[in-house]
Amino acid sequence: MGRIGLLVVLAVVIGLYANHAISYLSARAASNRQHAIVSHLEHQNAYFERRQRALQSLPTILAQARRLGMVLPGEQPYAIIGKNGR
Repeated sequence: MGRIGLLVVLAVVIGLYANHAISYLSARAASNRQHAIVSHLEHQNAYFERRQRALQSLPTILAQARRLGMVLPGEQPYAIIGKNGR
């Protein structure tokens, strides 16, 4: 009878430890996922900050305007049409 009681107590203790270990591993996995998301968002934020600074510079603004077909005041716009009619 004593051995069975000890086995039952041992099983309960192991069950309690297993439950806590599973909870710990689950929380750790969630934490790792959150850290990965934060890292990704920090990289994205740095990229967008660099892009914003670049888009605020005058040479970039002029280049973007030229791509859109804009001209400076006093310039004469020309359209070059090739074989394809473009």
